[in-house]
Amino acid sequence: MNSSFDSKKHPHRRYNPLLDEWILVSPQRANRPWQGQTEGSEQEHLPKHDPGCYLCAGNLRVNGEKNPDYKGVYVFDNDFGSLMNEEVEISENKTGFFSMHPERGINRVICFSENHSLTLPEMETEDIRRVVDVWQQQYEELGTQDYINHVQIFENKGRIMGCSNPHPHGQIWAQSSIPTMIRKTQENLKTYFDKNGKSLLEDYLQQEMEAGERIILENSDFVALVPFWASWPYETMVISKRKAENISQFSEKEKNALAEILKNLTTKYDNIFNISFPYSSGIHQAPTDGENHPEWHFHMHFYPPLLRSAEVKKFMVGYEMLAETQRDLTPEQSAEVLKDRSTVHYKIQFQNS
Repeated sequence: MNSSFDSKKHPHRRYNPLLDEWILVSPQRANRPWQGQTEGSEQEHLPKHDPGCYLCAGNLRVNGEKNPDYKGVYVFDNDFGSLMNEEVEISENKTGFFSMHPERGINRVICFSENHSLTLPEMETEDIRRVVDVWQQQYEELGTQDYINHVQIFENKGRIMGCSNPHPHGQIWAQSSIPTMIRKTQENLKTYFDKNGKSLLEDYLQQEMEAGERIILENSDFVALVPFWASWPYETMVISKRKAENISQFSEKEKNALAEILKNLTTKYDNIFNISFPYSSGIHQAPTDGENHPEWHFHMHFYPPLLRSAEVKKFMVGYEMLAETQRDLTPEQSAEVLKDRSTVHYKIQFQNS
């Protein structure tokens, strides 16, 4: 006899319209015993200024240059960037299986604060607003250069996510090509926009707000939710209520609202396991290729790896690497956990020396 489908109990696949991909959800696996690798706690007791930190104000960087005695946000070109701002010519045009072409670009580091001990949720909302201002300025400045067609703003927080320095900071990779993930997203956004005359995320957000079960936070201008197709255990997405194609179109009020929702969301993350919660986050917005992109709708992704506790993380291995993404918790279960967490940061648990 066939039983009735229950998304909380039965394996199923969910569709991600941004990437035109499917994800396997296996909620029955959430209770399996775990004897695999665990990670050490992300909790650290950091000083406000570390004389050995190459991002702290007044310290020497690894290239020998000295940081100014900055206060607040500080931006500089990455000393070990993955891209080079140098125009080169390739002598041989290879095709077929051996196609390649030079990639030109600029890598920058954004220090969020001079205070080495802080993380984004521990910063004041007005200080996060200054970070938002710099994101906007950098997008506009880099995007006006004729060879920069895409500006990726992102943050890796925590050693688990490959962050090499605990000083609060993010990065910008601006490059001449539109990266694979962005190009794929853009194609799906454009297909939807051409067919419906509205952005995909406009209609998606409306349906999510009507459903309510995956909404984590909402303010006057932004919504934070667990996407229906989320891959990572506590993955979230921040979407602007107004269809802005990029961060340069935000008003002063919207930038304040973005800073507010980022502080509250990252605070909820820290309160899940009472640790400084690791994640990779980044902004998706229109390319800077000089074309009109009415299909784009500003959004920001958060991809945290922790699954069951501060010690157990989600691994993308085996089936995920060879077939398709799979998750054990349903997005609705993750949303319930996040909804239940306070937006008040319990500083006594995170007090730094």
